[in-house]
Amino acid sequence: MATSTRIVVITGMSGAGRSTALKALEDIGYEAVDNLPLSLLENIAAHDSDNARPSALAIGIDIRTRDFDAAGFVETLDRLSASGDRGRIVSVFLDCGDDELARRFTETRRRHPLAADRPVADGLRLERSLLAPLLERADIVIDTSLTAPGALKDELHRRFGLDHTPGLALMVVSFSYRHGLPRDADLVFDARFLVNPHYDPVLRGKTGRDPEVGAAIVADPDFGAFLDGILTMLAVLLPRYEKEGKSYLTIAVGCTGGRHRSVYVAEQLSERLASKGRRVHLTHRDIGRDANRDLQ
Repeated sequence: MATSTRIVVITGMSGAGRSTALKALEDIGYEAVDNLPLSLLENIAAHDSDNARPSALAIGIDIRTRDFDAAGFVETLDRLSASGDRGRIVSVFLDCGDDELARRFTETRRRHPLAADRPVADGLRLERSLLAPLLERADIVIDTSLTAPGALKDELHRRFGLDHTPGLALMVVSFSYRHGLPRDADLVFDARFLVNPHYDPVLRGKTGRDPEVGAAIVADPDFGAFLDGILTMLAVLLPRYEKEGKSYLTIAVGCTGGRHRSVYVAEQLSERLASKGRRVHLTHRDIGRDANRDLQ
């Protein structure tokens, strides 16, 4: 019986971590191919009984790829998704803030591929324009602005590990509104209306992982209804997302500083979802930042 190769296509901004992503996937068993000509993508992705074909393939494509054409690439992905098993081919766009990308190019003394004799900022603007269709089409967008290489590897392992069971994978992330919304968030919930432990001197230096902080948040008369409301909504949404073939869903919970309320709500949400048999990964994006700021 023919088996389908699982394919993860990695694209995105130059300097955002594509090479790191390919190496991370290679480390967990994917066969990695970088800068594959677009004309060969459909041939590699085709279903057949070739026993030599790898069970999992990671393909890197960016603006340096021969015959690169964003519109054509999008059409190819749509065609493959329509003809194959839903979720078998996943496109991942690695994004990053322009300031951080410029810093990376400056520190490594590398030239941006579209700015050989021009400022890096010019190359980034042109690249964003060229890649806009891919960003819009991507199944998953990962913002690496605040992500160390090791953390990116961990996230890819969690999302694309070959030993994962089928079904919708849930990513729950807490964050600080001060530092912006997570770019890959599908659903966002605002916990800033809850009682703020930051204003209690005893709790200020703690986080939502500490029992004392959790007790203070639970004491808010609206906390229970808030958490139950999210779970009730998800009970309706998750089966529908699965029915339409969605493989990954990122749920973000935010508060002002990303250390107390959002952390506790995210912890409780993850625990409740896991108890219902859901595959959940929890991360706290900003828990270690701005610990001494006046407003959390």
